[in-house]
Amino acid sequence: MKRVNHSVTSEFVFLGLTNSWNIQLLLFLLSSVLYVASMMGNCLIIFTVASDPQLHSPMYFLLSNLSFIDIGISSATSPKMIYDLFKKNKVISFRGCIIQIFFVHAIGGVEMVLLIAMAFDRYVAICKPLHYLTMMSPQMCIFFLITAWVVGLMHSVIQLVFIVNLPLCGQLLDSFYCDLPQFIKLACMDTYRLELMVSISSGFMSVAFFFILIISYVVIIFTVLKHSSSGSYKALSTLSAHVTVVVLFFGPAIFFYTWPSSSTHLDKFLALFDAVVTPFLNPVIYTLRNQEMKMAMRRVFRHLMGYRQIS
Repeated sequence: MKRVNHSVTSEFVFLGLTNSWNIQLLLFLLSSVLYVASMMGNCLIIFTVASDPQLHSPMYFLLSNLSFIDIGISSATSPKMIYDLFKKNKVISFRGCIIQIFFVHAIGGVEMVLLIAMAFDRYVAICKPLHYLTMMSPQMCIFFLITAWVVGLMHSVIQLVFIVNLPLCGQLLDSFYCDLPQFIKLACMDTYRLELMVSISSGFMSVAFFFILIISYVVIIFTVLKHSSSGSYKALSTLSAHVTVVVLFFGPAIFFYTWPSSSTHLDKFLALFDAVVTPFLNPVIYTLRNQEMKMAMRRVFRHLMGYRQIS
């Protein structure tokens, strides 16, 4: 078989989401609004947590880092997709494609570990409240953050090692951004082992982390219900927000990477949902369901308005 490498395949062409002008216009409006809203919402969470001393706790430290990750994962795919919507030739360079794959999987890996850390934080706060300050010390929070980035970077780099020098026999990617399943389909070779690698590294990792999180939240919920008190409603409300975010994040990831050879319209819908809608919903979920966060935002807003009037 003749070997064709990336020195020949210097760029790729996205097939995009749709050829309908009306649908493209609708997607452009919705995606632009949701992307801007998600940037503003996540930045507001980060700024509020950093500005309000009452939010200087492990829970909000992890939440602000999750917001930072949401900004990154949305920015890795959404701007290019929005820019390409009305372009006839949706082109990305080989290097740009590899960089996009790297950031999608690195940031995705970081978010998985952060969600585990947030679940552990809630477990300690609800099930072992007397040991909370000891178990969730600042050092532990930094440890979780460093671990998240190490896992995310290693997860992404290891996968890229297997695909960056693949012999490629095509340029068309049936998507609106670069990802492993679509990239592997262009290889001039049997891709069964590579697809198995994706299923194990990304698919199995997503499934395992998802079930760990769901089991941990079930344990926490039973603990809350067993020790019913005046704080039970607040705890359950916080947990419901966490569970919602977990399902929104892991649902599409499990679908993409458990069956990487599949190619359906559902793939594109879930990819669009994961890239644009989920980063928007996360700040909405955490602010609307969190009275403490809403009060902190009001305090920050009043402080800024008072400072502006004085100046």
